[in-house]
Amino acid sequence: MFCCFPSRLLSCIAISLFSLSVQASVVIDATRIVYPAKEREVSLRLNNQGQQAALVQTWIDDGRVDAKPDEADAPFVVMPPMVRIDPSKGQSLRIAYAPSNTVPKDRESVFWLNVLDVPPLPGEQIGNHMQLAFRTRLKLFFRPADLPGTATQSAEKLRWSLFGSAKDAVLRVTNDGAFHVSFNSVELKLKNGKTLKVKNHMVAPKSSADFVFEQVPNTSEIEGGVIYEWINDFGSNVRAEAKLSR
Repeated sequence: MFCCFPSRLLSCIAISLFSLSVQASVVIDATRIVYPAKEREVSLRLNNQGQQAALVQTWIDDGRVDAKPDEADAPFVVMPPMVRIDPSKGQSLRIAYAPSNTVPKDRESVFWLNVLDVPPLPGEQIGNHMQLAFRTRLKLFFRPADLPGTATQSAEKLRWSLFGSAKDAVLRVTNDGAFHVSFNSVELKLKNGKTLKVKNHMVAPKSSADFVFEQVPNTSEIEGGVIYEWINDFGSNVRAEAKLSR
């Protein structure tokens, strides 16, 4: 029976002391999905690189990581929702948008595609066995038609500000564009030529996000510039620099 649990690392457990399978066999051919509103559907390829068949379940949620497939609330349909993929074989997923009045038309929205990979039980079980099911979550960006600007322009025109004292300093990024901007890294330039890393994530369109430092900064050493790598539609990192205001 196929089982699923709402945790970051999902596990179907048959109690294990001796045998443990810890590697997902199903590989996804993308790191993100961009869905232009003008398209009837978009597709995504899954490949089983393991030596055994895998059972895969897919669903899309609105950002609630613990939502079960039947609780996920997102205006999309994924076909097939469950499929067996034999070793060295692949399967294409088709994602279709179901028009919804809750999705903004003046900015990009983000949802999450879940791919749950459950390897089969071994044919001959010796002793106890644990079976792990791995869930991968990919960002799905729904892009309404006729948005102003481009995703690149949103990333290049970010505004950066420094707030607080040395002990509680935060770096605020403001995105005036209509597209999400995801980061691979964010660093502040220091006077000694070094950089200070910032814990980063993503900033939504027409909003701001606050990032904290990985170590307590000496704000007097900050030169005034930000170096960041943002992730484009193809999953590649793009390096950029910007001025810092206080």
